[in-house]
Amino acid sequence: MKRTISVLGGDMRQVCLAGLLIEDGWDVMTWGLEQGVGPNQVPLNQVLAAELLVLPLPVCRAGLLNLPLTDTALSAEQLWPRLRYDQLLLGGMTGELSARLMADFGLTLLDYYSREEIQITNAIPTAEGAIQLAMEATDQTIHASECLVVGYGRIGKLLAERLMALGASVTVSARRYADLAWIHARGFRGLQTGSLTGELDRFDLIFNTVPAPVLDASGLRETKESCVILDLASAPGSVDLEAAKRLGRRAIPALGLPGKVAPRSAAAAIRDSIYHILEERGEPI
Repeated sequence: MKRTISVLGGDMRQVCLAGLLIEDGWDVMTWGLEQGVGPNQVPLNQVLAAELLVLPLPVCRAGLLNLPLTDTALSAEQLWPRLRYDQLLLGGMTGELSARLMADFGLTLLDYYSREEIQITNAIPTAEGAIQLAMEATDQTIHASECLVVGYGRIGKLLAERLMALGASVTVSARRYADLAWIHARGFRGLQTGSLTGELDRFDLIFNTVPAPVLDASGLRETKESCVILDLASAPGSVDLEAAKRLGRRAIPALGLPGKVAPRSAAAAIRDSIYHILEERGEPI
């Protein structure tokens, strides 16, 4: 017997997710995805009746459910009382919302985006998307370019490897000595993230992955006028965009790349994370 699952709102990742779930044999209903031509669109009351409900990534923006693919607005505080305690809600970047929904409404909301496996999988389209943006933004090849990757986390690791594979000269910065040891072991040049002053003037491309202040006005002033800077860090980012504009530097905020450059791959990562959650709960898939 098919299980019913509803996909409520979100972007093209959720549209693709609905399609993947249908391919897997689920009975899928969608709402709030009409501008992305989401499959099996039904009225809101019907979509809210499903036993499993997939919410957007992130779930809310400014108190509203995240609904970029519809002109309809839906207040999150009006939504929660309409749901049942026996439903399982699955959302992305839930933050403190999960605990509050359990305390105030008895609702179970689990975060499919907080799991390590989806973070690793999402780093792949982020790295590829960053290179795509870099290619579009510069007038030279990645090959033979001097590239700086700030941060050696999931994205930094994959991005540095791909840049080197394209023939770039790659420098990676990190704060921890253990990371710097790995950076050198992988054949990259290493720098301390806190000691970039005096080093920035030779790079053609700078990719920031660190969610902390990294490039302020003084650092940007040190970069070449032709340098392209891509800020991949979470909002509000780590590059002073206003200072970059004043100094005539091209700084590009590049958030949410998986959903923009590879929504189907990003959707597959969400689907797999959901399946892992259900498996761990002992629920059928």
